[in-house]
Amino acid sequence: MKRILSIDGGGIRGIIPAMFLVALEEKLQEATNDSNACLADYFDFFAGTSTGGILASLLLCPDPETSTKHKYTTRDALNVYLEHGTEIFSTTPFRRFLSRFGLVSELYHEQNLNKVLLSYFGDHKLCELLKPCIITAYNIELRKNHLFRQQKAISHGAQRDFLLRDVCRATSAAPTYFAVAEIFSVAGTRYPLVDGGVFAHNPSLSALLEVIKSFNSYRISDISILSLGTGISKVSYNYEDFKKKWAISIGPALVDIMGSSSAESTDYYLKQLFRSVNKSNNYIRVEPENLSSANPAMDAATPRNIQKIIAIADRMISENENLINDIVTDLLQDKKNSRERSVWNFLKN
Repeated sequence: MKRILSIDGGGIRGIIPAMFLVALEEKLQEATNDSNACLADYFDFFAGTSTGGILASLLLCPDPETSTKHKYTTRDALNVYLEHGTEIFSTTPFRRFLSRFGLVSELYHEQNLNKVLLSYFGDHKLCELLKPCIITAYNIELRKNHLFRQQKAISHGAQRDFLLRDVCRATSAAPTYFAVAEIFSVAGTRYPLVDGGVFAHNPSLSALLEVIKSFNSYRISDISILSLGTGISKVSYNYEDFKKKWAISIGPALVDIMGSSSAESTDYYLKQLFRSVNKSNNYIRVEPENLSSANPAMDAATPRNIQKIIAIADRMISENENLINDIVTDLLQDKKNSRERSVWNFLKN
């Protein structure tokens, strides 16, 4: 069984999958009596979009002193949101006022986000990540999807390798929230990219296809996906309000609609796909279905709203305690039966 961990986009709501991952990792540590056990040891492939791409990068970031070990725990990844979320999504009242009338192209300056990414990733590169992964973005000039691939960075060198902080900046460049990310590969090739959520808010399907493409001998029935969402937004948009507003001022609403519809479609397709091979249990989707007690906006990072999101995540974890235990049991059984978990290990030789 090849196991994929996939994490959606959702801005500050990344707290939700991060808390689930903390619970999962701590259960693994308890079950193995190993305080250093980490998720990178138990999943074969990772995928992330936007905030999910940042989380995946943190989980796979290597320790500079021991390149085969992880630098950050899931708790460290969660703390990025708890300690820096408000800082990343901070702007002046005047700029926020202007955005209501479409008089600014993006609501937040990128400096705060760049500073946080630099502090966590330094000069680490995509090729250094501990496991194969994809992180999504979209090239606005070539008009095509862009997948940052750890395995391509290893096999193709500087032309396909990137600084990890630039990868995270690109995948989280949500239109109207942050400016387009103009980044360069290690070889100096320019890429103008926006948030991968414009085509893969839930990157699970992209991850599945990547695994199948790389190892076409693997059948879908041999693959298991744990897909973590950031919550189903039930915000309703009024027709008359949309009709009367400036086009650019409804940008955040359009981003929300695109992200939600993309994630819902991917979830539906994967459920049908695994059901067709009688392996429905091989696709697990976890996210809270009700965000009504909090502001669901991806930039709603006030201290008060962060506490509300934490409460939602805590309830979700409590409701899924048996599921977490089952996942841990399956991961440990896989680990016991597997001789070598790194399916792309030959690329490093």
